Amino acid sequence: MTDQFTPPPSVGCRAAPVLKQRGQREVFCGLTGIIWLHRKMQDAFFLVVGSRTCAHLLQSAAGVMIFAEPRFGTAILEESDLAGLNDAHAELDREVETLLARRPDIRQLFLVGSCPSEVIKLDLSRAAERLTQQFAPKVRVLEYSGSGIETTFTQGEDACLASMVPVLPKTQERELLVVGALPDVVEDQMMALLDGLGVGPVRLLPARSLDVETGIGPNTVFALTQPFLADTHAALERRGATHIAAPFPFGEEGTTAWLAAIAAQFGVSDETFKAVTDAPRRRARAAIAQASEPLNGKSVFFFPDSQLEVPLARFLTRECAMTAVEVGMPYIHDSIHGPDLDLLPEGPQISEGQDVDLQLDRCREARPDLTVCGLGLANPLEAEGLSTKWAIELVFTPVHFYEQAGDLASLFARPLRRKGLLKHEGIAASDPTMREVAQ
Repeated sequence: MTDQFTPPPSVGCRAAPVLKQRGQREVFCGLTGIIWLHRKMQDAFFLVVGSRTCAHLLQSAAGVMIFAEPRFGTAILEESDLAGLNDAHAELDREVETLLARRPDIRQLFLVGSCPSEVIKLDLSRAAERLTQQFAPKVRVLEYSGSGIETTFTQGEDACLASMVPVLPKTQERELLVVGALPDVVEDQMMALLDGLGVGPVRLLPARSLDVETGIGPNTVFALTQPFLADTHAALERRGATHIAAPFPFGEEGTTAWLAAIAAQFGVSDETFKAVTDAPRRRARAAIAQASEPLNGKSVFFFPDSQLEVPLARFLTRECAMTAVEVGMPYIHDSIHGPDLDLLPEGPQISEGQDVDLQLDRCREARPDLTVCGLGLANPLEAEGLSTKWAIELVFTPVHFYEQAGDLASLFARPLRRKGLLKHEGIAASDPTMREVAQ
């Protein structure tokens, strides 16, 4: 399939020196992943064991109205729980029994740890085992940590999926497992492409329902759709599955390379591959060319936030003609991010981890045309005259595969278009109302 792609750069960034810093970090809470996971898994419920702050975070992030009944909630730790005056396990058992009696549609229950529950050392693993014995086989109870103490926000999904891997049934079948939560419309597009290639059977993690059988075994090969699934990757390999290393399916090039790596595993001919991908590739290239015009020749600086930074930098430099100044990642895993680093042209500083003050100094000195960062840094940088893009928007917006390639480019182009408008109209770029419009 090597004839399908733009030639890689003569020197990529896989072997480039990595600046590793550990200091103050600017991160978002891992509980955020529940917002997209509860929409994906339609028979699951996410019970956060945490404080009222956790409940307020989820409600505000999800935008849930008071009459809605979402598939998540919070078992709130009161002062007596935190002080050890109550039997926390007995309290949790009571809340779970009440929840399952009220919501008989729940087939999977995730107990989600938070900063408060971890600080008081509440053993949710033991609770999940006890509750599984009580409610099996009707309900499967698992646990994972969504705490933001040590992790970035997308690792909430990673921890959730990794908790599911040990309980997946065994299979000896030759199957493709596609790993990572995608919006349903994007997942349907992906499945249509794989079906056209004749690849199958295809299983999904997470599946929309527990009734959709997803097995794992020595003949399972898996492809990641999200670059932040390191723990899930490791858990699958421990079960004997084999990872298909590939660039991530962002943009025309990334999607084609991702599909080609899978096609090679399943013996798909070049003729079939071209017949299935040529038309959507042309549409994607045309959409990117139209949307990315403001990005041509501009510079971009990535703060570590979502763990999408390396594949997005590859997309922007190779498909949108941008120059990357620095590409920061919370964590870099060669087996996962290496294929994208191979395609990222040499030049940018690759950084892992963060000392936010030092990184802010580098950003201010570079004065990039566009800075991709978390919400906590965006407004201060905008006030200093730098155009920013919220990293979290790239997780909540459909951006994978061919049909979304133009939308992905548009997300980055929007702040630069807006800055040009402000200059033309003579409006101060630091106007907070206009900053909101930009995002």
